[in-house]
Amino acid sequence: MSIAFSNNDWQRIRDTYNAWWNHELDRPILQLVVPGNDPGRTEPELPRYDFQSFYDLSVSASEIVDRWDYDLSCMKFLGDSFPSVFPNFGPGVIAAFMGADLENGDETVWFHPRVEVEISQLRFKYNPDNPWLERIISICREGSARWKGLVQIGMTDLGGNLDVLSTFRPSGNLLFDLYDYPDEVRRLTWEMHEAWWRYFKDIDSEFRGTNAGYTTWTTVFSTEPHYMLQCDFSYMMGPEMFDEFVKPEIEALCRKLPRSFYHLDGPGQLVHLDSLLNIPELKGIQWVPGAGAPDYSHWPQVYRKIRDHGKLIQLFGDIQTLYTVTEQLGNSKGILFTGLVASEDEARECIDRYSNSGRRIYPMAQ
Repeated sequence: MSIAFSNNDWQRIRDTYNAWWNHELDRPILQLVVPGNDPGRTEPELPRYDFQSFYDLSVSASEIVDRWDYDLSCMKFLGDSFPSVFPNFGPGVIAAFMGADLENGDETVWFHPRVEVEISQLRFKYNPDNPWLERIISICREGSARWKGLVQIGMTDLGGNLDVLSTFRPSGNLLFDLYDYPDEVRRLTWEMHEAWWRYFKDIDSEFRGTNAGYTTWTTVFSTEPHYMLQCDFSYMMGPEMFDEFVKPEIEALCRKLPRSFYHLDGPGQLVHLDSLLNIPELKGIQWVPGAGAPDYSHWPQVYRKIRDHGKLIQLFGDIQTLYTVTEQLGNSKGILFTGLVASEDEARECIDRYSNSGRRIYPMAQ
């Protein structure tokens, strides 16, 4: 096996991230991955796809995991980064578990109801025999057996419950349902909640015996149960409706997940930030400005508000973005930076910059 990582590295990762979750780390988490490692093996013939649903079902789980293994073997994991994958079948794949059709687009995945019905006719129920669920579990099982914990296998993108519900009530119907059938929306939200939690536990059980911890489609690592919660549909909702239809279910998941984060996507969701920050169990916010908005370095007021409420921050962007935001906030505590790195030299310079009085606090390379 040629992945440039070891079990000793995992102990360092566990200790570092636990300190960060506990607000005891006086520097940022630096997730810096660069190419350039010698894989020591031949590249598989299977092409690389970001979405594993793009592979025909004739492609075995072992072939998909072998493709992942090769790609990971080509990378250097610097700072606080680590080898990780997740079975990507599109955002909100729980819709497919519930009977929606999964459609592969050019660069994404879409979900469509097979038949559109009135909201009163919809029922959401846990179904362990769905072929998409079986495919995801088979890939997780294969990865767990091959890597035996060396590679972190993340949770698939289950999605947010109202986002999934909007799949079955397309063309804006769900917006009208909030006014016309609020009781039905609440009923379905909690039916989905129960099913969501069972799917989470079922998939997690496939690698819990070997996984180092918990990650999702984003690489926030935790040794305790964790998920990146979201409700992109709330972009079209006002604060009162958010608090009525979205927040109670988010709060319930936060109580079940000791280290929950929230994916706040786009300026239209900023009206919900105060409400989210007032959830005691929610540990942090991942702010994504979105296409057409100023980049990550232009939102100091957002980061200050998150920090002032005692929450953690996941920050994306290039290294200069990290430097800018750190300067805006006065220090880097509580930030997890998942960065775009131009070179290994740039990554090493960043690591040195956040070392404690010049003392290197993580290895320069594995």
